[in-house]
Amino acid sequence: MMDIFNCPSCNSLFVMTKFRDVCDACYKEEEAKYDKVYAYIRKKINRTASMMQVVKDTGVEEILIIKFVKTGKLRISQFPNLGIPCEKCGTQIKSGRLCDNCGDSLRADLQAFEDEERRLTENLGNDKKNTYYMKDNQEG
Repeated sequence: MMDIFNCPSCNSLFVMTKFRDVCDACYKEEEAKYDKVYAYIRKKINRTASMMQVVKDTGVEEILIIKFVKTGKLRISQFPNLGIPCEKCGTQIKSGRLCDNCGDSLRADLQAFEDEERRLTENLGNDKKNTYYMKDNQEG
């Protein structure tokens, strides 16, 4: 069964596929903008351009350029001053979703959570070991 969605750009109906997340008209528009960005940064003098400079000189939205990078259309390894923002703090990074600091912080938080879970589980088990029951045998 096909899934019909509204295009996030123009709000028209389209069939979403794993290859496209916008309608055909917006896809063609995105491709034209991609060509414009790629032609701009391919020039030797523009290879060191920052994200803001590319946005200003091409007129293409930053969100769309980030989408090109995340989908693999633009490889920022070839362009030293381009980067994508960390999803937590916004620092420019070359790959992934989180910068090193945010990744380390998340790992530390997860480790602390796992340690706390382990401690609670051990305490629960120890409570059962240290509980004694007496049977009251009163004859009467």
